Amino acid sequence: MGRSGKTLDIIKAQLSTIRDRSPFYRAKFDGLDLDIGSWDDFREIPFTDKHELREAYPLGLQAVPDRDVVRIHSSSGTTGKPVIIPYTAKDVEDWAVMFERCYVMAGVTPEDRVHITPGYGLWTAGIGFQAGAERLGAMAIPMGPGNTDKQIQMMEDLGSTVLCATSSYALLLAEEIQRRGARDRIKLARALIGSERWGDKMRARIASELGAELYDIYGLTEIYGPGVGISCEKSCGIHYWDDFIYLEIIDPDTGENLPDGEVGEIVITTLRKEGAPLIRYRTHDLSRIIPGDCPCGSRFPRIDILTGRTDDMVKVKGVNIFPGQIDEVVSSVPAASSEYQAMIDHLGGKDVFTLFFETDATGTEKESVEREIGAAFKSKVGITIVPKAVPVGDLPRSEKKSNRIFDNRY
Repeated sequence: MGRSGKTLDIIKAQLSTIRDRSPFYRAKFDGLDLDIGSWDDFREIPFTDKHELREAYPLGLQAVPDRDVVRIHSSSGTTGKPVIIPYTAKDVEDWAVMFERCYVMAGVTPEDRVHITPGYGLWTAGIGFQAGAERLGAMAIPMGPGNTDKQIQMMEDLGSTVLCATSSYALLLAEEIQRRGARDRIKLARALIGSERWGDKMRARIASELGAELYDIYGLTEIYGPGVGISCEKSCGIHYWDDFIYLEIIDPDTGENLPDGEVGEIVITTLRKEGAPLIRYRTHDLSRIIPGDCPCGSRFPRIDILTGRTDDMVKVKGVNIFPGQIDEVVSSVPAASSEYQAMIDHLGGKDVFTLFFETDATGTEKESVEREIGAAFKSKVGITIVPKAVPVGDLPRSEKKSNRIFDNRY
């Protein structure tokens, strides 16, 4: 539906009752005229940000009576109070419908065996992957995270054909399968990867070592969870379900809408969510709307693969640095592997950026790769760093998301 009149009508209907249903928006929109007549009017409505959702803890976002809430999910709360999201039975069903679409887009069929490694419980990931697989009619194998020995054993014994994982854990599994020489005993054909940004070199390593086609799945706890969009077989962006969400791209500094094709911050308005509807929610994820039709033939619009998050940025020596730029540097040096870790310290009155990266090179070749990484970083990002090469496998691997930038200055 995109920016159609029908979508605007749905949003207008939602705005007409949002204050009656949601205590959160009753307070936030107090005194505002929500009787919009155009997209320009809609863009005058204030954004909703995560810090506001935290302040609504525990159930300030709930927009239906208790009797209609069948489940809650929550963000991790690692950077403050968790965000609690209530779901109605319709919300749960809608989420499963979207997730089933993701599986179908990725070529998964009822004949597949879906190996699910993301966590269960308050986190949205595991149960979302499972509900979509069950709705499709595929065999769900609800492993959850951890116990890599058991994971690989089950892949072999049950003949798992689809892997669902974060990119960090997919890499850990791929490396372990390779180390054990188990590739010929593993039947994985596809992998649905989500939860964090990952670079081209990491993507190529996982695909090569697993022998699987990779699909980027998108979502966030506040907006159902993973499953609101996924890449297709053509690997030219992420299709999102515009009959469930309305998506804008804004300039993160000014809040102005950006033209299609320009990179900015993703803002989402839910179109059907009952338990905790969100209006113009700032995700802090960075991407762009890809104009035109996709070669795969899907009618659903596309955003590009995420380039990072606005809150992932660090400023060093006056230069703004995003993880995507570090990925680009590491990817540009053939002898460097995909994994890196950046340490930022303030020593002797100045900022010091140390980039640890993995490589198979040793001796003078290792020193040469360090110089190459240092020169590439200076050229592409604009600052001088301390490059430190370490053997492949030395940097930590994670069963969840990997933290690759550590700012020790504060």
